[in-house]
Order: sequence, then C-alpha cells, then structure tokens
Amino acid sequence: MSNRRVLIIDDEEGVRTSLSLILEDEGYDVRGASGPEAGIQIASEAGFDVVLCDIRMPKRSGLEILPDLTRLQPQATVLMMSAYGDVDQAIEAVRLGAYDYLAKPFQPQELLLTIRKAEERERLKRENKRLRRELGEGRTSRALVAVSAAMKEVMQLVERAAEYKTTVLITGESGVGKEIVARAIHDLSDRAAQPFLAVNCGAIPEPLIESELFGHARGAFTGAESEKRGLFREAEGGIVFLDEVGELPLAIQVKLLRVLQEQEVRPVGEPKPVPVDVRILAATARDLEAETSAGRFRDDLYYRLNVLRIHIPPLRERSEDIPTLADELLNGLARRMGRNVAPMDREVTEALRSYSWPGNVRELENALERALIFSREDRLTLDVLPQAPRGTPAEDRVAASTEADTDKLSIKRQTRQLEQRLIRAALHHTQGNRTRAARILEISPRALQYKLKEYEIEPLNRASASADTK
Repeated sequence: MSNRRVLIIDDEEGVRTSLSLILEDEGYDVRGASGPEAGIQIASEAGFDVVLCDIRMPKRSGLEILPDLTRLQPQATVLMMSAYGDVDQAIEAVRLGAYDYLAKPFQPQELLLTIRKAEERERLKRENKRLRRELGEGRTSRALVAVSAAMKEVMQLVERAAEYKTTVLITGESGVGKEIVARAIHDLSDRAAQPFLAVNCGAIPEPLIESELFGHARGAFTGAESEKRGLFREAEGGIVFLDEVGELPLAIQVKLLRVLQEQEVRPVGEPKPVPVDVRILAATARDLEAETSAGRFRDDLYYRLNVLRIHIPPLRERSEDIPTLADELLNGLARRMGRNVAPMDREVTEALRSYSWPGNVRELENALERALIFSREDRLTLDVLPQAPRGTPAEDRVAASTEADTDKLSIKRQTRQLEQRLIRAALHHTQGNRTRAARILEISPRALQYKLKEYEIEPLNRASASADTK
C-alpha cells in the first residue's frame, strides 16, 4: 500500500471520480480539481507526488498550466492526459516538463504501471544521490572540507539546495571556492547527469555578453555567419553557473530576469522567445545589497537570485579547516603531477594555518603547487613554501626571539589584533552603521557579523558614537 499523494486536474467529474477510485484502491491519497485554476490553487497549497492533468480544458489548457505545475510541484511526477491522441502534443508535454503522456481511454493497469515506473525512477535518483554523498565522488565533494562550524553549515545548505530547483546566490570573497559549491549542488541534484556550464560574467566583453548567454540568429549582426545557441540553450536540462553576476550590465540584467521569470530566452535577431529548462546558480564577491542601493544592480533581479543564499567565509575565519583542506589539495595535486607525497609535518601545517590567506583557497592551492614543484623530496618542508605563509626564515626567528616578545611574531595573533582595530575604526567612522562599515572594510555584512561575534565587539550605537566624536 502507498500513502503517496496524487492531484487529478480534469474538468470532467466522471473522469476524476473513476481515477480517484482506481488510485484510492491502491492506497493513494487523492485530491481532485475541476479545472486549471482550481488545480493551480491546490498545487500552491499542498505537496503532491503525482499530478494527473488533462490537456483540453476550458479557459486554459493543461499545456498552458504545465510550467506552473512543475514550478509549484518540482518534486512531483506530472502525467498529461488527453482523449485526442496527438504525437506533437505528447512531445510538447514532455518538453515542458511532463514525465509521460496518456491517451484516453486508458486501462487502470496502464495508469498504475506508468505511475510505478515514475516512482521507481525517483527512487533510483534518490539512491544515486545518497551513494554519491556517501562515497564522496568527484572533485567537488573532496574540495569541500567542513571541519569548522561555518563550513558544516555551508554543507548543510548545499545538500538542502540540491534537492530543489530554486535559484541559489553564493557569496564570498574571491578564491573561497564559490564554483566548487555550485558544482557540489549540481553533483548532488537530480540534474547531475546534465550539463554544468559556468561563465564569468566579468570576463566577457560587454558587446558579446548577450550573444554568449542567449545566442543569436544567423545574420543577426555583422560577423554572425552561423546560428549560436548560447549558454542557456547549451545547458538545457542542466545548470548554468553565473560567476561574478554583479558584473552584468543593467541591460543584460533585464534579460536575465526574464529567463528566471519565464524560463525562456530570446536570441539576438530572433522574433520569438525560445523556452529553456535550466537551473541558475549565481555567485558574487560584491555586496549586491549595496550595489542595488547604488542603482548598479536591479533590485527585482537581486530578489529573484537571492532565494537561497550560501555565504562561504574566508579561510582566515575558519583556520581549523586549513590542515584537512591542505591535505586534500596536496593529494590531488600530487596525483595530477604523478608525484608521491607524505603527510605534511606539523611545522608546515602550523605555518599554513597561521597565515591569513588573503587569496583564500585559490592562494592556498597555488602555494602548495609551487611547493610541490620545488620540493625534491616526497615530504614538504618550510623552505619550499612561498615566503608569505612561511613567514620569517627559521634562523631569523631564533635570533629575533631573544630580542622581542614572541607574541609579536605570531602572524595569526597580529592579524587578529589588526582586524579588531580596523573593525572598531570602521564602526566608529560610520557611527555604528554595520552595512557601511562592511563596505569600508571590503567584506560582506554577514562576514562582519561573524567577526563582531568572534571578537566580542559591541557595535557602537549612534548616540554614543556621536558623543565620542565631539
């Protein structure tokens, strides 16, 4: 017996009654809707595992409401029904997101077999996702190290985001691994077998952005000698990752908003829009709230992108991740370079952990690759690390320790003290306005909030700040 929920949308009461009896006998929980509007209303109020929808209905057809159904019920299997058998109609239904098409009249066993096949497909997808998660397949799962509480929270959000089609905005400083997080969402989602196409919005010359993203027709402009499908059509069924989305010109932002709202693109030179089935993940190192306030980013697009936000803290805020992350990166580099490498000495690990890594994960990986190139042994030593994470040479540190307080030689301690002074100064300058302070410090408001809590800094209220400046 099953307790799965089914929604039947059909304007004929007799059809709804007969289908309900068939499915209820098999243990399904069934609700009926007498037309397209009622169906959309019910679909917006409750979750269903299966939706049976007639194609020919008064006012709006089943094909017309199909995009709304797939949006409102992303986890449901949608089956379209019609007494007017039409191959083109069936193809269009599947293209718009339906699982299958049933021609009326159909036998009860045909209906039940179709539903059970769909249920088996969903079961296999869930099992596949579970296995990928447990086995940690692929580079993304290995690169996402979650020792710190902050990164464990990121991983929880990644797994939650992978279950739905919703848009995700990934924020964080340059080099923290925003694309790695996006790939992890793709690899854990039901679109894992479909394309993952990434584009850096700030790296494309402005005159070419529209064509690169949305495509163009042959002859649309000088030099357009052939049709170009564009990124969104190339990624059909999969995921488009828009890195540095804050760099998009305002004119392109309008067109991107249409993709998000209507699930269609209009290639340059084409008179009609083209439907697309893509999921959009976006990332930025900018403060989009500030960009929106300044008029450089559309607020309606920001709200569409910011359905679910995943903020990746910089390495300096999660130093406990560095030893494990460095091991993972080093082993991956060694495999690619055909080298054997032993676990890092404690001295090397501590040097890596004590450095602030302004370039984040990207800088760490580059430092390890350089160290591996210069190392003649299978074990990394301090002398092959770049000067910045290595700090003062060993012989100079010994001499200096007799002349100075050792606390003053700690990069980690000095970095923390400098951060605290800068935060207090920024808050004083902005009279306690955290958003403006974060902008001055060139970090996100959320990162500032983490630091205020970590350093136990009480933000100035405006009254006390004004008094201090008199």
